Amino acid sequence: MNWPFPLFLAALTSTCICFPPNTLSLEELGSDIGIQVFNQLVKARPKDNIVVSPYGIASVLGMLQLGADGKTKKQLTTVMRYNVNGAGKILKKINRSIISKKNKDIVTVANAVFAKSGLKMEVPFVSRNYEVFQCSVNNMDFGNQKAACDTINQWVKNKTNGMIDSVLSPDDIDSDLTRLVMVNAVYFKGLWKSRFQPENTKNRTFNGADGKTYQVPMLAQLSVFRCGTTSTPNDLWYNIIELPYHGENISMLIALPTESTTPLSAIIPHISTKTIQSWMTTMVQKRVQVILPKFTAEAETDLKEPLKELGIRDMFEESKANFAKITRTESIHVSQILQKAKIEVSEDGTKASAATTAILIARSSPPWFVVDRPFLFIIRHNPTGAVLFMGRFNKP
Repeated sequence: MNWPFPLFLAALTSTCICFPPNTLSLEELGSDIGIQVFNQLVKARPKDNIVVSPYGIASVLGMLQLGADGKTKKQLTTVMRYNVNGAGKILKKINRSIISKKNKDIVTVANAVFAKSGLKMEVPFVSRNYEVFQCSVNNMDFGNQKAACDTINQWVKNKTNGMIDSVLSPDDIDSDLTRLVMVNAVYFKGLWKSRFQPENTKNRTFNGADGKTYQVPMLAQLSVFRCGTTSTPNDLWYNIIELPYHGENISMLIALPTESTTPLSAIIPHISTKTIQSWMTTMVQKRVQVILPKFTAEAETDLKEPLKELGIRDMFEESKANFAKITRTESIHVSQILQKAKIEVSEDGTKASAATTAILIARSSPPWFVVDRPFLFIIRHNPTGAVLFMGRFNKP
């Protein structure tokens, strides 16, 4: 097994489009709206495993905001809390930092618009999308639904190194009404800084959110990690740990309630980019025994209802959507915003040179960080605070 963490995000909209103001910190600009969507999904699907890319959600909504006008734009800017045009230079820097080779771990972000051949698009929309999001525009014949679908899915497959081979079916494309398909793909392949040795992986009990117990392979290692304990405003305590990747610019953060009787759902509503930033300043290095499930989580998510719950409604309604800054030749609206994500966590592919050192031989019993019940995981780009991936793992 190789060791990728890709995410693919597609926004499709149809019936003339088928694709699916405060000063904020870097991390808020990059991910806060996506974390709000995650919170909505968690409430709506209490039993499911959830995997999303907050950064990807923010990117595709940013592209839509550039094409919106009137009340449609006002709803987007109000919920996102920033104007993309005003924050364009900062967003561009965030994007460049995330894909920088300085990360050492591989991060690929790709944005594209597939537009119906002959659709007259507004030049400022096309140029600004390219400038801020490096978004290319490609002409497409949506009359041939299968060929159009195959072309877009191949683009996705290429951008995610084959991890996600499709996101659309021909039925998602209306040969008469589809005008645009907007696509965002995020791909991550990381190597642990501190290796999990395969011989330490053992079957252990995982207590699922459904009340059942599962025997699953658990990764294990004794090493030095940054970890800590914190609480929600209503005094529900939970543990956090940072597992860095070998480039150290990207980390996986794991949070789970301190008490097994506290449901994970009780702490998730309090998580925001500011919460995560506070973890980074309060965690301290400790020698700790980590036990973590070897897991794969995959989810295909329609983001339409979560966004409507947050107040972004008009862009989905044919009679109200205003995307005059994309095209003035037709009235278009968003029919779908889809996201497909997959994550694999294993000991495979981790860098052997980062093995545990002799310092860790115990004089006293080290603390344990045992992830044997539902937990929250976050993959964060530390220099910008952008949350590349976020998920809730409820059961194998």
